[in-house]
Amino acid sequence: MFDDPKSAEIAARYEARAASDAALMRELGPAGFARRDEFLLPVGEDVGRFLHALILARRPARILELGTSYGYSTLYLADAARAVGAQVVTMELADYKQAHAREQLAEAGLADVVDFRLGDAVAMLAADPGPWDFVLLDIWKELYLPCFDAFYPKLSEEAVIASDNMIEPAMARPEVRLYREAVRAKADMQTALLPIGSGIEISVKWSAGNAKL
Repeated sequence: MFDDPKSAEIAARYEARAASDAALMRELGPAGFARRDEFLLPVGEDVGRFLHALILARRPARILELGTSYGYSTLYLADAARAVGAQVVTMELADYKQAHAREQLAEAGLADVVDFRLGDAVAMLAADPGPWDFVLLDIWKELYLPCFDAFYPKLSEEAVIASDNMIEPAMARPEVRLYREAVRAKADMQTALLPIGSGIEISVKWSAGNAKL
């Protein structure tokens, strides 16, 4: 999928870490949850490829990623962004996670495609005038709704929102339901849940005249 062999090499490195971290989490059992920030919790290759293809097809100018984490999904977004001449703005609260992501993206030759922003996502969204053409929402689930409220007014016409973890984990479903209700309450949003990975929901902003077709 990656045209650049360096991006493919970094992706393979992420996959190896994901497998190793998943095995350790299974070994730790419930104790692993308390250490979840140490582990790579990726969207997974299927979702990564889907997002990559969606960006190539949609050709957005500005891509927003909420939740850089260790940079797994950022790699897919940035590789596709480079192909279509777009920019990725990625936001993260944990400096050590974003530092790792910066190193990987720089090694992949994608540093100039990504604007790394560190801090509170809602505050950073308020400070950016937009517009946003494509959004990946993959942050702690209790932040889905406040982040949506912050970026929704700045979505461009026919902007795409991809929201991860809409099916799993089960413990996040109460927050996910609140987010889904908020999206469906908007007259200009069309949305569909896809059973890919942990559940990816695709929502598209339409003009009032085209809403609810």
